[in-house]
Amino acid sequence: MGSLTKKAAIVGVHEFPLRRVPDYTQMRVEAECAKAALEDAGLSLKDVDGYFGVTAPVDAMNGAVMCDYLNINPKIIDDTNVGGASFLVHLMQAASFISSGLMNVGLITYSQVTTSRGRSWQDGHGRQVVPTASPSFRPPPRAPWWSDAFHSPYGLVTAAGYAQVAQRHMQEYGTTSEQLAEIAVATRYHASMNPEALYQSPITIEDVVNSRVVASPLHLLDCCVITDGGGAVVVASPEVVRDCKHPPAWYLGGAMAVEHRSAGYRDFTRIAAARCGARAFADAGVTHKDIDVAQLYDSFTITVLTTLEGLGFCGFGEGGAFVEGGRLRLDGELPLNTDGGGLSSNHPGARGIFLLLEATRQLRGNEGQRQVKDCKIAVCHGTGGGLGTIHSGATVILAKD
Repeated sequence: MGSLTKKAAIVGVHEFPLRRVPDYTQMRVEAECAKAALEDAGLSLKDVDGYFGVTAPVDAMNGAVMCDYLNINPKIIDDTNVGGASFLVHLMQAASFISSGLMNVGLITYSQVTTSRGRSWQDGHGRQVVPTASPSFRPPPRAPWWSDAFHSPYGLVTAAGYAQVAQRHMQEYGTTSEQLAEIAVATRYHASMNPEALYQSPITIEDVVNSRVVASPLHLLDCCVITDGGGAVVVASPEVVRDCKHPPAWYLGGAMAVEHRSAGYRDFTRIAAARCGARAFADAGVTHKDIDVAQLYDSFTITVLTTLEGLGFCGFGEGGAFVEGGRLRLDGELPLNTDGGGLSSNHPGARGIFLLLEATRQLRGNEGQRQVKDCKIAVCHGTGGGLGTIHSGATVILAKD
C-alpha cells in the first residue's frame, strides 16, 4: 500500500428508503436526504458552503434552484452532469475545493421520482422523460445526450446499446450468459440482506439465463431495476471531520474519463474505466490487492464485467472467468455492490451516489449481516450515458479512518 493522503472525507450519508414515492417531488426527496445526511454528520445546513447536484425540475441552473429550495448560499455551486458518474465527479471536485481552502463542507444530493408516476426515467428510445402537471402531455422526441448519428435515426433503446457490448465481448472472448449471470446472482444475494432492496429473494444462474431476453444476449435479470429514490452525501475538510458523529470515509484519490465513437474506430469492449482506473489507483496510492469492497455501477451485468476489466482487476477478455465461483459475493475475494446494487436494490436513473453511500457504510463497519469483514479500503466506479454509444466514467478510492 502506498502513502495515503487524507484530502477530504465523507462524514454524512443518507439514502431515501422508499422505492415508490407518488406524493413526493424530486426536490422534497433531496431536501429530506440533505437534512438527514447532515444530521448523520452532526452538522446543519448553515455549515454547508459548497453544493453539488444535478436534479431539479428545470433544464438550467439546477444547482441554484436547489440552493433556493434549501435556503443556503454556498461559496461553491456545481451542477456538473455526466450521468451516473456525476456524483463521483462531485466528490473529486469537492475534495479539490476543500484542499484549496475554498470551502469546508460540501453537500451532494440526487433524486428521481418519475417511476411512481407511471413513467420510466427513460422511454423506449432512451429519451429522458420529464414529468409534468398534465398526464396527457408528451415532450417532443429528442435524441438522448449519449446517442450519436450512427444510432439516433434508428431509435436505439438503452438495453440494446449495452447488448452490443455484451455480444461483442462474447464474440471476441467467449464470454457466456452464465458468467454474466454470476454478477446478478451475487448482487441479489447481497440484496437479500438489505431490507430496503426492491428485490430480496435469492436467484440462481439458471433463473437469470431462463428469464426472458430483453436485448440479445441480455436477459431480464441482466438488467437493472427502475425505481424512485434519492440520497445525499456530506464531504468535509480534515478540520471539520474531528467534530463529526461517525468515523470518516477518507477520499484518497480519483480520476474521470469519457469514451465515445472514436472517429468510427470504436472498441465496444473497452469502456471509460480503462482510461481512468489506473490513474485513480495511482492518485490514491493503493493497489488492487488493497481493495476490500467494490461498489461498481451495475446498470447491466455487462457494465460490471467490463468495468472490472477496465479497472485492472483482471485482463481484457478475462472478466467472464474472473466473476465465476462466488468471487463477487460477500465471502469472496472482491465483494461487489453489497447493498444489492442497481440490479436488485434501486436504480432511480443515475445511480452513482448510492455507490458512495454503500462504500461509506461498509467502511464504518456497521452493516450487520452484509458487512464485509475488516473493510478498510473501497473502490467506487460510476458510469454515465451508454456503454454502446457515448459514456463517462469516474473512479474514486475511499478508506476508513
